[in-house]
Amino acid sequence: MTLSTTQPNWPLNGQQPALIVSRLSHLGLMSVTGEQGRSFIHGQVTTDISSLEATQWRWGAHCDPKGKMLATFRTFAKNDTLFLMMPTSTLALDLPQLQKYAVFSKAKLTDVTDNWLIYGVAGEQAATWLTEQFGPLNDELTLAGNAMIIHDSGRYIVAIEQAHIADFTQLADVTTFDATAWQALEILAGYPNISAEHQGKFVPQMCNVQAVNGISFNKGCYMGQETIARMKYRGGNKRALYIVSGTVSAELTRDSQLEIALEEGEGYRRGGTIIECVQRDNDVLLTAVLANDTPLNAALRIADDAVSSLSIVALPYSLEDN
Repeated sequence: MTLSTTQPNWPLNGQQPALIVSRLSHLGLMSVTGEQGRSFIHGQVTTDISSLEATQWRWGAHCDPKGKMLATFRTFAKNDTLFLMMPTSTLALDLPQLQKYAVFSKAKLTDVTDNWLIYGVAGEQAATWLTEQFGPLNDELTLAGNAMIIHDSGRYIVAIEQAHIADFTQLADVTTFDATAWQALEILAGYPNISAEHQGKFVPQMCNVQAVNGISFNKGCYMGQETIARMKYRGGNKRALYIVSGTVSAELTRDSQLEIALEEGEGYRRGGTIIECVQRDNDVLLTAVLANDTPLNAALRIADDAVSSLSIVALPYSLEDN
């Protein structure tokens, strides 16, 4: 089945369409199978795999022994298979890291990205459109034949087996947006989508993983747990993930750096690291790791782009420690 991708993306500061169907070509899937598959992953990641129910999904992170993240992911299960969904660039580097330890368990970890097509569906018509195609939707996770649907605050991620894509006739009749349409929504949600270039740089709390229920502080030992627990109970974390929007005069690259204005017009200093970014002409929307005491009214810009102007958007969740 060939899908049209001619629909132009809406302006970042404009009204979102009533139905957004976006091909998420940047996301991949890792499958975990075997007698000890779940218990193995449970001992490696920040989230509680053992308590994950059949109709649930969760955020999580996989860290190195020092507590620095190698990957962030959404995890859920279908029958006896556990899935970890993350950017393909992250998966390519994280899978070998997990496989090094999996050889000591009855667990098999596989990159199954090529077996699935992944779509993001959003907008006020999203639930109706999906129900017409897949039937009634559960609150968090729907397993509908050859498809899996994650529900996330009115937005949905749909993974469909490649071998059965022709069975889903409505996909042939819809014009899709590209992946950046979905990424813009992920940014506005303040989500910690770590790409390969950010591996080994941040402890989960520096990207708000705890704020999206991606860390269990009661599950017992896992890779990097000592550092992560120390940050919660003894403090010491000085960074957080922020949403930033504004205008620039040139295309942003992986090397683009944020700067923050000093007081009383004394210039700028380096402000933080861009994590995920969407750009439409001169408008940009991004997530960035900044000092966690950065005020919401801070003025930011892109280094080497004196006319750029960026400001912080309030997060849709709280960073206060419950």
